[in-house]
Amino acid sequence: MTPGIAALNPSDPARRKTLKTGAALALAACGAPALAARQCPALLDHSFKRLQDEVPQTLCQYAGKVLLVVNTASRCGFTPQYEGLEALYGKYADRGLVVMGFPSDDFRQEAPTRAEIAAVCFDTYGVRFPMFVESSVSGPGANPLHAALARATGAEPQWNFHKYLVDRQGQPVASFDSRVRPDDPKLVAAIEAALRQ
Repeated sequence: MTPGIAALNPSDPARRKTLKTGAALALAACGAPALAARQCPALLDHSFKRLQDEVPQTLCQYAGKVLLVVNTASRCGFTPQYEGLEALYGKYADRGLVVMGFPSDDFRQEAPTRAEIAAVCFDTYGVRFPMFVESSVSGPGANPLHAALARATGAEPQWNFHKYLVDRQGQPVASFDSRVRPDDPKLVAAIEAALRQ
């Protein structure tokens, strides 16, 4: 037997303990950056039902991405912004942008059923970005994500298609009112700056 091989024999109880401890430390050291990168920021530590099928989705799956969070409505003068939001998503998704749509009837312009909302999003505008079931986005009944965004930015949605930009660390960095179109240069510049970080 080659000298030193017996010392590495994992069947030896003393060596087994040493090997387990060493392996655990090595894995912890190697995996620490990956685990840190996957930690969920407090802002995203919520679940919402997906519009298509009401399957709960954790927002933690978007940790490390740049998010554009938008409250939407199917019967609003701003509803055509879906087209521009989808264009943004198509252009920047590969660089880490996720547009997130949150239908809301807070301003009395959302369709009455989930199926009708979905038809407008997916059939009329070809939306591929994540859409969630209808919820409140303002006032005391606001969903937890929008309540946190309003607190952090000091800007609560006053109408449909209000936009919040969230950086890769899960921190809100900007708020844009409904009149700011998805192709507005100041919104596009803010998205590009967040994607570079």
